[in-house]
Amino acid sequence: MKIVMAIIKPFKLEEVRDALTGIGVHGLTVTEVKGYGRQKGHTEIYRGAEYAVSFLPKLKIEVAVAADQVSKVVEAITASAKTGQIGDGKIFVLAIDHAVRIRTGETDADAL
Repeated sequence: MKIVMAIIKPFKLEEVRDALTGIGVHGLTVTEVKGYGRQKGHTEIYRGAEYAVSFLPKLKIEVAVAADQVSKVVEAITASAKTGQIGDGKIFVLAIDHAVRIRTGETDADAL
């Protein structure tokens, strides 16, 4: 079992969700986050004054999947979240040691 964690641009959420649903992923967690990567933020002008925006709004998507589905999930997220512009995001894959579905008590792969 693995967790696929993706940091994406907020306006790409529906496309990513549709892509994941299309490959049979049922359920994901979305968190609003702020951060920066290589672009180090940007400057904006508000009422004539220029100011720096250091942390850009992003979404963090987390999907728990079986190990054999990881490559399909990563490909789906990459294809649907890509704009070709700086700041498209990153994908991280982490191992899950144990999972439990609270309602039924199912464990590990059955809990996904």
